[in-house]
Amino acid sequence: MRKGKFAKFASLAVTGLMLMALVSGCSQQTSSDVVKLGANLEMTGNNATFGQSAKNGAELAIEEVNAKGGINGKKLALIVADNKSEAAEAANAMQKLITQDKVVGIIAPIASSSVIAGAQVNQDNKVLAISPTASNPKVTVNPDTGKVRDYLFRAAFIDPFQGSVMANFASKSLNAKTAALYIDNSSDYAKGLAQFFKETFEKNGGKIVAQEAYLAKDTDFKATLTKISSTKPDVIFVPGYYQEVGMIIKQGRELGLNMPVLGGDGWDSAKLPEIAGAKALNNAFFANHYSPDDNSPAIKAFVAAYEKKYGAKPDAFAALSYDATMMVIDAMKRANSFDPVKIKDELAKTKNYAAVSGSITLNETHDAVKSAVIIELKDGKQTFREKINP
Repeated sequence: MRKGKFAKFASLAVTGLMLMALVSGCSQQTSSDVVKLGANLEMTGNNATFGQSAKNGAELAIEEVNAKGGINGKKLALIVADNKSEAAEAANAMQKLITQDKVVGIIAPIASSSVIAGAQVNQDNKVLAISPTASNPKVTVNPDTGKVRDYLFRAAFIDPFQGSVMANFASKSLNAKTAALYIDNSSDYAKGLAQFFKETFEKNGGKIVAQEAYLAKDTDFKATLTKISSTKPDVIFVPGYYQEVGMIIKQGRELGLNMPVLGGDGWDSAKLPEIAGAKALNNAFFANHYSPDDNSPAIKAFVAAYEKKYGAKPDAFAALSYDATMMVIDAMKRANSFDPVKIKDELAKTKNYAAVSGSITLNETHDAVKSAVIIELKDGKQTFREKINP
């Protein structure tokens, strides 16, 4: 009897193990039908509006591709990790997406400092990351070695171009002869933009009459703005992010600084008019990657789809994240593979890609060669001023 009972028990155990294996196999097969893309974004913290817009843009791209059948019969899924707008957290988020979530590619952070912080993680694990907007040259070229970072890319133009665009605009369109710089000293992005603005402005015959600094999360700028005011600059260049920029412009206007204030793409947030006040933003201009008011068919279609899904007009962070996601998907298709290394190799070959933000070619340093636009703020509303080609 005991032997019979044991045999029966053994038979049931084997059957149970077979069922578990079958269930496990089915689960594994289901997961293999989904290709995971990661998004290491600023969902909370100082740059949260940037991260939310980027998430929306990436989601829209994936939704459109999935609606057409996905890639080789496989659907795409976006796995989002919040880097909390902090460089250290961005490195942790990168590690999680690669080692735990097993993504095949990553939409990298918005901020240059955060992308740079996670760069070694990408390199060590051989998984690409493409930032929609990080524009500091150090993002794709390691300053310590002078070598290109194999697994890092961007869908944005770089600071030397953006800084020179704004310096030329100040000199040629606004006829400025003198300028003051007010720099976020905690940001690689801001320091790089200031450097390239200064170089081009001085090359144009202009003079920098003041150079001051602040730190992220500062709130009182009046003492420094008073010092800047005493130099009577024709323009003030503030290459920072919208939170501090909004307060700087508001407090500057209250002190009587009514000259043009210029900046970069870090200004692009619907929160800026709320912080600065709509009227304070008159006579303010910034460089950007695209304008939703551009009449190109690609932009019109993108804006219509975004507004239908999210009920708001897409900013440049949404457009560039959409572009970055589509560029990775295009590389997957050309590679005919979901192998991260093969995807990386194809992404590096991107030429004349018809993106929403314009034609994109990735050069030898993985930087996007593309046009820029100048946005003018009128009573808090963004208006398209002009387009600058590279």
